[in-house]
Amino acid sequence: MLTKEFITKLSKLKKEPQWMLDFRLQAFDKFLKLDNPDFGPKIDIDFKKLTYYKKIEDTKDNWEKVNKETKATFKTLGVIDAEEKYLSGVSNQLESEVVYHNLKTNKKGVIFLSTDEALKKHPDLFKAYFNKLVNYAENKYTALNAALWSGGSFIYLPPNTKLDRPLQSYFRINEAGLGQFERTIIIVDEGAELSYIEGCTAQESAENSLHAGVVEIFVKKHAKVKYTTIQNWSNDVYNLVTKRSVVDEKGKMEWIDGNLGSKVTMKYPSSILKGDYASASSISIAYAKKKQILDAGAKMIHLGKNTKSHIISKSIATDGGRANYRGNVTISEKAESSEAIIKCDTILLDEISASDTYPKNILQNDSSTLEHEATVSKVSEEKLNFLMSKGLSEDAAKELLIMGFIDDFKKELPLEYAIELNRLLKTS
Repeated sequence: MLTKEFITKLSKLKKEPQWMLDFRLQAFDKFLKLDNPDFGPKIDIDFKKLTYYKKIEDTKDNWEKVNKETKATFKTLGVIDAEEKYLSGVSNQLESEVVYHNLKTNKKGVIFLSTDEALKKHPDLFKAYFNKLVNYAENKYTALNAALWSGGSFIYLPPNTKLDRPLQSYFRINEAGLGQFERTIIIVDEGAELSYIEGCTAQESAENSLHAGVVEIFVKKHAKVKYTTIQNWSNDVYNLVTKRSVVDEKGKMEWIDGNLGSKVTMKYPSSILKGDYASASSISIAYAKKKQILDAGAKMIHLGKNTKSHIISKSIATDGGRANYRGNVTISEKAESSEAIIKCDTILLDEISASDTYPKNILQNDSSTLEHEATVSKVSEEKLNFLMSKGLSEDAAKELLIMGFIDDFKKELPLEYAIELNRLLKTS
């Protein structure tokens, strides 16, 4: 049961400083007072039935030391093969804790740890950025994450450091009815560049699970971050995530966001363009199938002058699923000569699926421009018949049309991930 006593026990188990326990308890008090969001899909979670913490084993930095069952799980998912091929480092989390972690780069000053380890080994740096961008009191699930956070990645890149290969974290839920609350903090210092990949999956069960992660990204002057996510949750997972970046002068933030699976998803990667000439983009897909509601999109807040943002949202719905776009783009009064472009495209594969667009676009000065384009269309019978006349089945023809529809998204993925996405999107 989720109580103050449970949270105190968790913090002591993790051997945390007193300030973290105090923070957790303060966040828990806020969680109890807050209601579910007053927008988006209905959230029906029985908090009494969730398992809030499960540790499998201590973190290992040698794959051979990981227990056989854990190795089998990640081997099946292809995570370790990917590490050997093209990653500078990998962090694998199973249930509530990171079970395997390996940083392969030898560049000086790079920090890539589980967030729990970062609190112990780099307490001053950790405290300087923790809870600074996503405040615990923002909503019921940021408060719950703050009270229960466990695992996640902590990354720091020193000035002018550029990794030649991405870092990757993989999050897996096997336990029925588990609540997973990872916390990720990324700091990319001036002139540095990072490509980070996040994968998420869960084992199907009869009980609802909850994934309520929080991500805070700090992009310093002239720095660049590319954050790629492919989430393929099972149909019993509530995926309620808050992701936010702040971008300083001439910095650049790229969100590549793939949402598949889950019972309900509410996720809107956000960028605050704080510095002049800062830029951000979000390219996303949401594929909703039977009994799935994917409410996704992006948020861009322009504060600096000459800032630019670009949102491309691709939504697909089939078998009665619902794939919505929800976005917020604000160009403030002081963000002179700025530019924002939003393009939302939806394709419906049958008569019983649906999609809605909920944009909030605010332009507060006369020297900036904001453009929004949205389309909703059904699969063209003419195109389907043409492809089927060439020998393709109806499912294969639909798959080919979908692949063309999300071509902008696939181009941004590493080759191995593009191949995996093709497999996940098969309609048969």
